[in-house]
Amino acid sequence: METNYPEYHAHLQKLVADLAKESPGPMAGFIQMHQKSVAAGTLPASIKEMIALAISIAVHCDGCIAYHVHDALQAGATRQEIAETIGVAVMMGGGPAVIYGAQALEAVGQFTAAAER
Repeated sequence: METNYPEYHAHLQKLVADLAKESPGPMAGFIQMHQKSVAAGTLPASIKEMIALAISIAVHCDGCIAYHVHDALQAGATRQEIAETIGVAVMMGGGPAVIYGAQALEAVGQFTAAAER
């Protein structure tokens, strides 16, 4: 089964927006925390997104992979930087992280190809 990560990301965006309408208080707090957490500071936003991606891989979160690959690329991360991030995630997450890391690299390729169209 192949996941189309750009489509999956768009689908998740809609689901999260729907959830925010149904549960505005908690979601407003979460969205603000997310935005403040990944905003550039001492660490650039791309590094923060790659940290989030590594955690996403280690905890086996498909949707998180879609989000953080998308956002890392948008923040300027390169394919090689993401590949190295995946390597760290595999070191921390073992065999299951290999599978999720491979999926994350597939997502990089799909988002890059979609951006080139």
